[in-house]
Amino acid sequence: MSTQLTALALLTGLVTGALFRFLNVPIPAPPELPGIMGIIGIYLDYRVVERAGVGVDLLEVLGL
Repeated sequence: MSTQLTALALLTGLVTGALFRFLNVPIPAPPELPGIMGIIGIYLDYRVVERAGVGVDLLEVLGL
């Protein structure tokens, strides 16, 4: 993962967040700490399962 890509993602998030606030539209993410921690948990467990090398190809199981 490149630092430039990470910086651009952060910049995009900042601009999007400012735009949502400016337009007085609720953000499509949990604004409370427990919700944010849930998202972090999803990401971390995704990485754990990826490193463990286990998983099921759902599209293959469904025949798609």
